[in-house]
Amino acid sequence: MPVDIINPGNEEPLEPDIEESVTPPDDEDAGERLVIRVSGAIKERRLDKYLQGRFSQFSRTTIQRLIKEQGVKVNGQEGKPSRKLSRGDILELILPAPPSREIEPQDIPLNIIYEDEHMIVLNKQADLIVHPARGYKNNTLVNGLVYYAQNISTVGEEFRPGIVHRLDKNTTGVMVVAKTDTAHWRISKQFELRTIRKSYLAICHGVPELNADRINQPLGIHPRHREKYAIRPDGKEAVTFYEVLERFRGYSLIKASPKTGRTHQIRVHLAYIRHPIVADDMYGGAVVYSWQIEDRPAAVEEPLLARCALHAWQLELNHPETGEHMKFEAPLQDDMQRFLEELRKYRSL
Repeated sequence: MPVDIINPGNEEPLEPDIEESVTPPDDEDAGERLVIRVSGAIKERRLDKYLQGRFSQFSRTTIQRLIKEQGVKVNGQEGKPSRKLSRGDILELILPAPPSREIEPQDIPLNIIYEDEHMIVLNKQADLIVHPARGYKNNTLVNGLVYYAQNISTVGEEFRPGIVHRLDKNTTGVMVVAKTDTAHWRISKQFELRTIRKSYLAICHGVPELNADRINQPLGIHPRHREKYAIRPDGKEAVTFYEVLERFRGYSLIKASPKTGRTHQIRVHLAYIRHPIVADDMYGGAVVYSWQIEDRPAAVEEPLLARCALHAWQLELNHPETGEHMKFEAPLQDDMQRFLEELRKYRSL
């Protein structure tokens, strides 16, 4: 089942607000990124005072710290608290959110790979939403983090303390969580500059002809199914590098390394090359049963894998305090590992 490729046709683009336009974060992009155009009626031209007046819920100390941590750009340049603003200046910033007071701490198991006073790196399990949202106020990763950690950063949207990037509900694997605001801003900066490297493992239907290649297809929200994404000529740039690690009869283990971090990027891109991820029914993947792998007659069985066979395998970043280059790797979860072992046993080439 090929992925949708949407031609915008005569669709009218949305015009940004003259005074302030907000760019929402992508699924794996960091923070809440705001873009503001300074109007001609500004009362205070100093950058820190202007921002404090505009966002009165924050103290001047908080705003100055945000600027000093390189969290504000003026016309593409790093801002300084005393910078004088002029009409038409473009401000870019990642705005802290007020501490989330309505998140219920819940004792949710967390597989911690690494932790210090600045950040947590964990191996997220399947069937776990990252943060509370409409209809999901409890039993999320954030509920577990609030229960587990004494300190979590407040940067980002409300109900998302510590969350620098996200994984889909049924995508497992390595995630980094910020424990301090400074760590959050600095890790967010690495995501924005695309210096963080991420690699995923996916079990896909079929075997690509090329051992490795680049998929460069823009993505946007599907115009008819708002929960889906599609290849759209007017979409955001999306680039994924892939490499075939193992080949089987009818299946393949693929390493996917996204250069960009768009929502559902790897899932849509692999479906685009006609190798959807196993059990990813949203983008053409099918559940697989043991009798299919073993070439037995059809039988009433539970599927070998009941969720999208995608795992965030490796993540590389610079430590937000020391600058040390660090690489983390999350072992495959049991369900994907079991599926892979079945392929090696019955479907090896």
